[in-house]
Amino acid sequence: MYNFLQPYTFKNGSRIANRIVMAPITTKSSFYDGSVTIDELKFYQRRSGVGMIITAAASINDRGRGFEGQLSVADDALIPSLRKLAGSIKSKGSKAILQLFSAGRMTNTQILRGQKPQSASAIPALRPQAEVPEEMSEAQIEQVIDDFVQATRRAILAGFDGIELQGANTYLLQQFFSPHSNRRNDQWGGSLKKRMKLPLTVINETYQAIRRYARQPFILGYRFSPEEIETPGIRLTDTLKLVDELAQSPIDYLHTSLGKAWRSSINGSVNQEPINQQFLRRLKNKKPLIVTGGLCTPQDIEATIKRGATFAAMARELLREPEWLLKVQNQAEATLRYQLNLYEMDELALPHGLQTFLRTDFADTMNFKD
Repeated sequence: MYNFLQPYTFKNGSRIANRIVMAPITTKSSFYDGSVTIDELKFYQRRSGVGMIITAAASINDRGRGFEGQLSVADDALIPSLRKLAGSIKSKGSKAILQLFSAGRMTNTQILRGQKPQSASAIPALRPQAEVPEEMSEAQIEQVIDDFVQATRRAILAGFDGIELQGANTYLLQQFFSPHSNRRNDQWGGSLKKRMKLPLTVINETYQAIRRYARQPFILGYRFSPEEIETPGIRLTDTLKLVDELAQSPIDYLHTSLGKAWRSSINGSVNQEPINQQFLRRLKNKKPLIVTGGLCTPQDIEATIKRGATFAAMARELLREPEWLLKVQNQAEATLRYQLNLYEMDELALPHGLQTFLRTDFADTMNFKD
């Protein structure tokens, strides 16, 4: 009788079978040109059945690539490959959401095959070996906006049920919103309102593309990170104002990116109310909110829905337990896996590029079984 097993219908008519979302997971397993591999198709098909599956970030252009093995939506030639991906995701009833992405300064000349990274300003990220990016010109900004539009068109033609704009995790759309990476003094930067302009413009232009090309309800989502630790950097007061704007925009849902779903501010704010709770109060049910961050058990998910979230998203849990939803539906919660055995990764249909990624970058967080 869990509430998260109930369906949900967006205002545009898209019906979601349940409130479980598979959060974007970087697989590092696409071909050199960004087309989909058989490993990726098996990975997503194995996990189909949850309400929505949001893909790994797909680069909207070659200059936006963030890492090797990244999925791409940068060319019409990739539409047949993307169509296979959408079909795998939808095979057991999930809605297929393609996440659109540009890395901005969070890449390097090696990955870009000799080209420099681009960003709002020529300010490097505060991380080891970060390169100084090229400040984008007016023409380059307009091109990026069009690249998001064309990527949306390709997602529609490939049979996806929606797109999610990646405005989180320090990538390009966040870089324009951030006072650390955006030091401009033109229409694209300076005041908070101007720093919001690129994300809001991309939202409006992709929405127009949806109206132009989609022949059935098509979902438009936006993911964002609430805060940055840099000084200057995004603070919660900035993001609350962004949420106000997003609530009035044409998007169908908001998706927060947090390591812990119900944590409070990391920047010493006097207000220690959980960030997502503040967003829910601010939204006043104007838009659905996807909450993620360390949600593992059915009890975690149910509590998240009862606190007001429309959807609860999981990533690591669906790596370890692709049948998570099926087991809960069949009252087999006692058999849920909360640890990942290194020797089970092939059986769990984890692509080999992802397996390497988990063993290295995420070894401390995957709860590997000895």
